[in-house]
Amino acid sequence: MFALINIGLSVEIRMLFAFVTALVLSLVCGGPLIEYLHSWQKQGQPIREDGPQSHLQTKKGTPTMGGLLILGTAIFAILLFANISYHFVWVSLLVLIVYGATGFVDDYWKVKRQSSNAMTAGMKLFIQFLTAAVAASIITAATPRGINTVLNIPYIADWFINLSWLYVPFAVIVMSGASNGVNLSDGLDGLASGLLIVAFTFFMAVAYYSGLADAVDFNMLYIPRCSEIAVVCAALVGACLGFLYFNKPKARVFMGDTGSLALGAMLGAVAVMTKSEILLAIVGGVFVMETVSVIIQVAYFKKTGRRFFKMAPIHHHFEQLGWSEKKVVFSFWGAALILALVGTLVFL
Repeated sequence: MFALINIGLSVEIRMLFAFVTALVLSLVCGGPLIEYLHSWQKQGQPIREDGPQSHLQTKKGTPTMGGLLILGTAIFAILLFANISYHFVWVSLLVLIVYGATGFVDDYWKVKRQSSNAMTAGMKLFIQFLTAAVAASIITAATPRGINTVLNIPYIADWFINLSWLYVPFAVIVMSGASNGVNLSDGLDGLASGLLIVAFTFFMAVAYYSGLADAVDFNMLYIPRCSEIAVVCAALVGACLGFLYFNKPKARVFMGDTGSLALGAMLGAVAVMTKSEILLAIVGGVFVMETVSVIIQVAYFKKTGRRFFKMAPIHHHFEQLGWSEKKVVFSFWGAALILALVGTLVFL
């Protein structure tokens, strides 16, 4: 049934339809889903006691698992308008579903136990690494020989590093790192969803041009049929944009691990599919900054017993400096837009 819908439609048209479908569905379904989550999660998502004290009042009672709205509407649009016979599309669905399910279980037990800690870090990392390893292996096998294990150096024509057997472990780190980077960024109303819209929009263009026969003219590696992943990205942009309507300050629902783990991993997977891993580190620089701030904070505290930042991840540091939540969010969005513009220079 799904395959019949997109017969004869160009990639560009299917990208548009996937975006609109996911956007409209998320706007229509968001209200009823939030009402259901409110009725089930009487106390809402548990708020970190070691986080900003203002959050204990302003965010108390807000339900989590809003990622269900993003994943549900995006997956529906992907099944309708992407070519599901293509390996990369199935890998995308695998990543979204498994990482989403992992996040859902974690969110469920957080709400059930009213604790900010549910699944152990080791358990989550095991599932993340295993899923990423399967996804990376399929991507590598489905990518043309000669480029399937190379690391593309952006901005410099014909510069590659062949990682050989190290490529799959490297890809696992990229996907798992992106997943946790987005997860760490999901701490303020609208922050992660806005950053994801920028990142997926950029990689939608990367995937589209990578699938064109003249991809080399845009300084992209030619990966046959990779333009199908642009349809996937378009669906995710639409779903995230619809979710942002409910997640903007003051948020009516939080994304939760259900959304952040899955969407971050998907962002990493798209970078691996398009051979744009280094571009992900540039365009997703805010996610990198959030992750590095936590690493620095933990390492510095273990060594000195003092904190390097007032609070980590770094968006909380700026809150502790007196910035309003909206100022932090808009500033980080602005930084993401600037980094995306830097990323577009690769096409020149």
